Formats: sequence, C-alpha cells, structure tokens
Amino acid sequence: MKRILLTGGGTAGHVTPNIALLPRLRELGYEISYMGSYDGIEKKLIEEFEIPYYGISSGKLRRYFDPKNFTDPFKVIKGYGEARSILKKLKPDVLFSKGGFVSVPVVLAARHFKIPAIIHESDMTPGLANKLCIPSAWKVCCNFPETLQYLPKEKAVLTGSPIRQELLKGDALKALRFTGLSPDKPVILVMGGSLGAAAVNEAVRSVLPRLLKDYHVIHLCGKGKLDPSLSGLSGYVQYEYIKSELKDLFALCEIVISRAGANAICELLALRKPSLLIPLPAASSRGDQLLNARSFEKQGFSMVLEEEQITPDSLLSAVHTLYENRQKMSDAMAASRQTDSIETIISLIEEAAGRNS
Repeated sequence: MKRILLTGGGTAGHVTPNIALLPRLRELGYEISYMGSYDGIEKKLIEEFEIPYYGISSGKLRRYFDPKNFTDPFKVIKGYGEARSILKKLKPDVLFSKGGFVSVPVVLAARHFKIPAIIHESDMTPGLANKLCIPSAWKVCCNFPETLQYLPKEKAVLTGSPIRQELLKGDALKALRFTGLSPDKPVILVMGGSLGAAAVNEAVRSVLPRLLKDYHVIHLCGKGKLDPSLSGLSGYVQYEYIKSELKDLFALCEIVISRAGANAICELLALRKPSLLIPLPAASSRGDQLLNARSFEKQGFSMVLEEEQITPDSLLSAVHTLYENRQKMSDAMAASRQTDSIETIISLIEEAAGRNS
C-alpha cells in the first residue's frame, strides 16, 4: 500500500485543498496521515475525515519585530524533532504540503529521510513558509502563471488549486427553496470570506435599493455581521456562514462579488463563475489578494474594484458590466489550464510515490 502524509495549517486555506484531494487518494488506495500543529484549525477540520492526525510544535516566523520572535524558533526546532520521529514511524512514500508555518519542520524532516515533498503555493508570490520549504521540495505547484517566475524552473508546475468536488454538484432549485427567492431575476452571491469583510458588506448594503431593481442578492456577511434592519427585504437574504448549502448557492448565482483569497477565487474558476473581486488592501496584508485579483483580471476571469475606489456608482457600474460580460468570462475560465487541478496534482503524487518506492 502506498502511504502519503499531508500537512498544512494555520488557516482553513492551508487545509481545504488537502481535503479536496482525499477522495481521489482513497480511490487510489493510499494510506493517508496528516501532520499539523497540536491544536490548530487543521486538527478540527481533519478530524471528521477519520484520518490519523499527528500534532507537532509550531512557531510563527515573522518579518516584523515581536517578542515571540525570540521563542518561536525553539518551537520550530522542537517541531522538526517531532516530525522526524513521526516520519520514521510512518515511512510515507510522499509528502504533500499546503503551506503555513507548521509545514516547515515537516518538509525539512522529509528531506532528511529523502521523502519527496510536493508543496503548493496558493498566492501569486511565495509566502515565507514556502520560501523556506522550496529548496527541500521535489515539485512546487502554483495557481497563477505569473508565479512560475519566482520558482525554480525544474520544480515549478502550474496546477491551480484543488477544490472540493461537491461544490460542482449544486442544485439551483434547492437553493431557491432554501433562500425563498423567486426565479424572476438573476442572482448575485456576495462573499466576504469566513469572517466577513466589513468594507464589502457596507458597500453592497449601501446600494441595495438600486441593486435589487435588477437582481436578487444572497449575502454571506460573516459571523456577527447580520443587519437586522434588512431582514425581510424582498430579494435580499443574508447569512453569517453557509456550509452544506454553498454548492447550491453557487449553482443558483449568475455572478459573484468576493474578496480575492486564492482558494476562494480558484473555486470560482472551477465553477466558471464571473466575479467582481474586491481584494484586501495592501495596507492590511502583504498585498497577495491584490496580485491574485489582477492576475484573474488579466486572464479575463474577473473584474477588479479596489476597496479605496468603491463608491455607490462605481460598484453599480461594475456589477452591470460584469453581468453583461458574464458569458465571455465564463468561456475564458473554461479554456484555462488551471481547472483540472486535482488530477494534475495526483499525477505528481503518483510519480513521486513511484520514484520513492
């Protein structure tokens, strides 16, 4: 039996692509294990799949001054030792890493045992954790054509990001029943990320009366961000968070307004949903969402409206333009090389496992 170890954590975005690979790995008969931090979000997300989980010490590697910079390196060193002990026991044929700081000691330990490591970079430019892992990796997968220039040529593979296949099996009629909306207008799905995005929420709600003349709006606004004054407004429904029904909402909507997190927009690509991306400003991040959004715009998949440029008129104009050009964008996404991510990555895993065995 072939054995694979998955790793990645710190945020859901470092875990869900691993989850998307599970059905195909099981079909191929892999014995699957997962390594993450002791109590990170990855542990909670992986538990429901009944996969053996191994926790290790994890510290964050920061580019800025923080007192923890003096103690966290010792946590990473401890994690490296724990990872080596676990790898010695598990003897995996291949390692697949989705990134996050917990993955660094795991990839380094895999190198010690000559276990081929495949790592995946979601954003346009590699984050610090993956930068540290790239010298030890056998292959480096990426989402964007522009990322290839930042990676060693002999290791880089443009794959896109694996997404959960159940998202492709939505039912628009179920979504109509769930939301109570009528089928007489096109539907816009608004997504601000799992925690919501105050700026996106505020912008959409500020133009609702004008927006609802032509569209219905489904608004995923984030925990604690419901607006009770809008409850019962015809053509508008709001939810803090959606889980199992998300696939049906995707099937129902014509266009999407979203932040530009890498995993979220790769789901939109796989679903061929034209989108208006409102990236997190560079001042609030390392600027990766802005780069992600501009890449999708350049490839003809999305439109971009930066947060600083949002006005009621600019938002409405962008939505109408997006809707008018939705088929052109959908066709561009259908022609993309980044939509068969799971099979592309699985082929790399099979090759690596074969080489190691």
